[in-house]
Amino acid sequence: MEEDILCKQDNELLLKTGDAHGVQLCHSFNGDAKITSVLIISIFISVLSPFVAGCTVAYSSPVQSQIISDLSLSTADYSLFGSALSIGGLFGSILCGKVTDYFGRRATIGLIDVLSLVGWLSIAYSQGYLLCVTFFTILPDLILKGAWSLDIGRLMLGFANSLSGYAVSVYIAEISPKNLRGGLMFLTQVTYFSGIATVLVVGVVTRWRLLALLGILPCMIQFLGIFFIPESPRWLVIYGRGEDYVNSLQRLRGKTVDISQEAADIRDNIEHVENIEGSSLVNVFRPKYAYALTVGLGLTALASFGGATGILYYATTIFESAGFSGTIGTIAMALFQLPPSVLGVFLMDKFGRLPLLMFSACGMSVACLSLAFSFLLKEHGWLIDYSPYLALIGVSIFSATYPIGMGGVPSIIISEARRAYLGPCHPVPVPGRAFARGFL
Repeated sequence: MEEDILCKQDNELLLKTGDAHGVQLCHSFNGDAKITSVLIISIFISVLSPFVAGCTVAYSSPVQSQIISDLSLSTADYSLFGSALSIGGLFGSILCGKVTDYFGRRATIGLIDVLSLVGWLSIAYSQGYLLCVTFFTILPDLILKGAWSLDIGRLMLGFANSLSGYAVSVYIAEISPKNLRGGLMFLTQVTYFSGIATVLVVGVVTRWRLLALLGILPCMIQFLGIFFIPESPRWLVIYGRGEDYVNSLQRLRGKTVDISQEAADIRDNIEHVENIEGSSLVNVFRPKYAYALTVGLGLTALASFGGATGILYYATTIFESAGFSGTIGTIAMALFQLPPSVLGVFLMDKFGRLPLLMFSACGMSVACLSLAFSFLLKEHGWLIDYSPYLALIGVSIFSATYPIGMGGVPSIIISEARRAYLGPCHPVPVPGRAFARGFL
C-alpha cells in the first residue's frame, strides 16, 4: 500500500512517497532562492492582469450617471451592464483550466489581454462602429450600438477576468521559489485592489469613454511584456519540453544558481501528482474532497453574498442615493481600500487566516448594517442631517475590512486545502476553484 509521509531531515522538508515496489522517493521542499531580475519582471508583468480585473470591477461605479445620460439607458439597462461582468465570469470559469493547460500560461495571459482590449474598446465606442474581434474570426461589418455594445464589452471583460484569476495565480505559483511563494501570490490581491482604487479616483475626474480607453494601457504593456518572460517550467514539463523547462528555470533562478535538484523535484512531483488523480472537474466532487469543497464554496459564497459586488459596482450611486456627495464618497472609498490590502500581506502570517476572516466578516456586517440604517433613517425622515454620514461610515468600514480578509484570504485557503490532500509538491490550484468562484 502506498503511503506519503512528510518528514524533516537536516532542516529540509521532504515528502517520502512509496511506489509499487515499496521504494521510497524523497522530494525536497526547502526551495530557498534569491530574487532575480527575471523573476521580478515576470511577476510585474503577470500581476497587471489582476490590476485590470480590479479596474473592470470598479468601472461601473463612477460612470453610472454619465453612461445613463449619454446613452439614454434605463436603470434596468445599466443593471444588466453591471451584471454582465459576472455572467462573463461564469463562462470563463468553466473554461479557464482547460484553456490555461492547453495554450500555456503565457499564451493564456496574452489571450486575456486581447479579450480585455476588445472589451474596453467595445465599451468606449458604444453607439459607434466597432471592429469586433472574437476568438478566431473578424467581423468587420458588425455595428454595435447602445447597451448591446456595453453588455458585450462587459461580458468579454468578465470572461477575461475569470481566465486571469486562474492563469495568473497558477503562473506565479509555478515560477516562484517556495520560500517566497506566499507573499508573491498575495501581490495579486494588492494589485487587484490597486486597480479598484485607481478607477474610483480617476473616474471622478474623467469621462466614461476616456476611462475605458485608459483601461487598455496595462493590457498593451502586459501583451508586449509576455514576449520577454519565461514560460512556466512546470507546464513545459507536463508537455514534454525537457530542455525548455530547464532553460526557463535557469532564467528564473539566475545563471550561476545550481537548479539540478529543483528541476528534478519538479519532474518527480508532477509525475507523482499525475499518478494520484486526473485533472477532470468531476474529481472535485469526489467524497474525499467534500470538506475542502465545502470550505471553499462557503467562504466564496460569504464574500459574494456579503454585499461586496453591490458596493463595488454601485458605490457612487449608493452615496448619492443616501444624500452624500458621490465624488467625496468615492474618493474616500478608494483611499480606505488600498492600505488594508497591503497590510494583509504582513498580518496573514502573524495572526493566521481565521482571525483575519472573522475580523473581515464582522466588519462587512457592520458596514451593511450602517448602510441599512442610513437608508432607513432617510426613508422615515429621521436624523436627516446625520443619515448620509452613516452611509459614508458603512462604505468606509467595508473598504477597510473587505480587502484584509474576505477579499483575498478565501483564495489562499482554497489553494492550501488542496495541498492538504495532494501534498505540498504541487502548487497549482484545483481545476474547479475558478469555476466555483465564477459560479458564485
